[in-house]
Amino acid sequence: MTPVATATTQTSQLGWFSRAEAWLDNKGKGAWIAAMVLGFIFVWPVGLALLLYMIWSKRMFSKSRSMTCGRRRMHTMTSTGNSAFDSYRDEMIRRLEDEQKSFEEFLQRLREAKDKSEFDQFMDEREKKAQDEAVKEDA
Repeated sequence: MTPVATATTQTSQLGWFSRAEAWLDNKGKGAWIAAMVLGFIFVWPVGLALLLYMIWSKRMFSKSRSMTCGRRRMHTMTSTGNSAFDSYRDEMIRRLEDEQKSFEEFLQRLREAKDKSEFDQFMDEREKKAQDEAVKEDA
């Protein structure tokens, strides 16, 4: 039996409350908080009941799913055991970082060139306006 089929049979045997609890657990702490807030908005005893349940079951104080995902991301840079792949990955990351740095430098030079051309245009217009005013005063 596949894991999906096993999960489906397990959840179909549960009551509606247990299915809702499993669904909220799967979505994380944010789903519990959203359900509690909505409970307070629409029917305040439901929100209060959810709050008490979350405190009683220690769901408010458990580690969130995002913290465990963050720890998993930190381990992605560790060795995979395949030295050829590790060296390829390290070289590719270094090359991409170099390309990113050179592209950011290019963008900075492009911005500086655009700023310089706009400033030169402004100064030319200002000088032309000053010359036009000087000609009008002489006339």
